[in-house]
Amino acid sequence: MFLSIFDVFKIGVGPSSSHTMGPMVAAARFLDRLRAAPFSASGLRATLYGSLAFTGKGHATDRAVILGLAGFRPDTFDQEAAEATLAEIHKTRQITPADLPTLKFDPETDLRFDFDAPLPGHANGMTIEALDSQGDVILSEIYYSIGGGFVLTADELAAGSASDEGAPVPFPFKSAAEMLEMARSSGLSIAQMKERNEVARSGGGAAALKQGSLRIWQVMRDCMDRGLETEGILPGGLNVRRRAPTIRDQLIRDRGLNLAAPHVVNDWIAIYAMAVNEENAAGGQVITAPTNGAAGVVPAVIRYYLDHVPGAAEARVPDFLLTAAAIAGLVKFNASISGAEAGCQAEVGSASAMAAAGLCAVMGGTPEQIENAAEIALEHHLGMTCDPVKGLVQVPCIERNSLGAIKAVSAASLALRGDGTHFVPLDAAIETMRQVGRDMHEKYKETSLGGLAVNVPNC
Repeated sequence: MFLSIFDVFKIGVGPSSSHTMGPMVAAARFLDRLRAAPFSASGLRATLYGSLAFTGKGHATDRAVILGLAGFRPDTFDQEAAEATLAEIHKTRQITPADLPTLKFDPETDLRFDFDAPLPGHANGMTIEALDSQGDVILSEIYYSIGGGFVLTADELAAGSASDEGAPVPFPFKSAAEMLEMARSSGLSIAQMKERNEVARSGGGAAALKQGSLRIWQVMRDCMDRGLETEGILPGGLNVRRRAPTIRDQLIRDRGLNLAAPHVVNDWIAIYAMAVNEENAAGGQVITAPTNGAAGVVPAVIRYYLDHVPGAAEARVPDFLLTAAAIAGLVKFNASISGAEAGCQAEVGSASAMAAAGLCAVMGGTPEQIENAAEIALEHHLGMTCDPVKGLVQVPCIERNSLGAIKAVSAASLALRGDGTHFVPLDAAIETMRQVGRDMHEKYKETSLGGLAVNVPNC
């Protein structure tokens, strides 16, 4: 089993990795198929199913599909160019992708939301079709956005994810138990094993891996800094006000008070996460960690480590991210990181486990303590529903990231106080999360048909 750190932590665009980034990637993949096809198309059509249909408007899935068909990609997304392109498509009812003829596409009729039965492979399903001049389908593909910006066709999903294909790695652990056994037999840390796997798979060398890891952190930090500075109302109609800058100013004013309570550090952790997720909710550039909806947890805990822990060093950030990525791989391959598939336990819960493991690692934890930290964090998110109000990645998503980050710090601290022995192994927590996600009612899995989404006024 192998999942690269650069697949876990991808540069993308908000508000959702599964509902925004994934559909945009799927549309781009379809254009590549169309370019290679032996015939010429006259038009395009796309249909959204399941969670993509129910929360597509709130998650900007409609915009993402249109922009993807116009040639936009998450990692190179240009907001200003995107707005101009969307306006032109709505005006002309045409799309002109690079290296393809102008294609008919009316956003009002050629982008469909199917609220009936979801496609069989995953809750986040969509079809894209190319049409001839008579309106007949000449090319069609089913895509599934499986969480974290990962996209598979129906055939790929049936055959199994291709993420593990490639050169063999020296430490191919598929479970936490295997990971710990390999660490014990090799004498290496989890980060060191993950580093050697990355180098073996990419061939880029340790220096390139470190540079890429620090680049991930820089983009995370830039996103956080923007969120800590930007005020205003988030888009979407809920009129949610950005709070991170105001709370930050209050915390700075209170720094000189001798009576400040120790728990105020939790407020700093909270606003670090809040800043990232407010940027995400506004459609800004974020890093999936492992998803957009949970993008604030890992960077918040890294910022806590660097700014509040004595002796912290930015040189340790790659070890943090490598350890977190190892945990993400275990969760993704053995359960899910998709809110539409397993609820918010799969998003914020996974992110909290990743962050707890990363913090424990850079604070000197053993592999056993790191596994314990991840288990504590994940165990206490089990059963968490994904119920965004009005389908927007705002309420309760932003605050959930803050609490997920705080839980991660507490989990790491508890694990470091012990010797690594604990009652529930991480593998059991991951399997429990898979089972809970399987049994959870669909209305609690990113459809906005249950939970807070129906018990809080939407306007």
